[in-house]
Amino acid sequence: MDHSTHTPLNSTEYTNAILADAPVYGPEDEKIGTISHLHGIGRAKEVVIDVGGFLGIGAKPVLLSLDQLRLMRDGSGIVHGVTSWTKDQIKDLPEHHD
Repeated sequence: MDHSTHTPLNSTEYTNAILADAPVYGPEDEKIGTISHLHGIGRAKEVVIDVGGFLGIGAKPVLLSLDQLRLMRDGSGIVHGVTSWTKDQIKDLPEHHD
């Protein structure tokens, strides 16, 4: 997928309503997880990403800061994130507990 043609989200779109369930892709364009929800406000927002599991069962929630993701819409308007983290690096992060 060529993310260079996608439209970046602006900070007013960083809401649970827009980002929940958005897929997150790694550097090799592999899907590494799905955004569960956001924590914090303003520039201190963090994103909880569910990684692993199957159909949401057995997924591990991990926490990334927003500056570790590029959030955008593709040509069809579908929101997704891209990170430089690999799936293995994300899986190695500590599990996040709400």
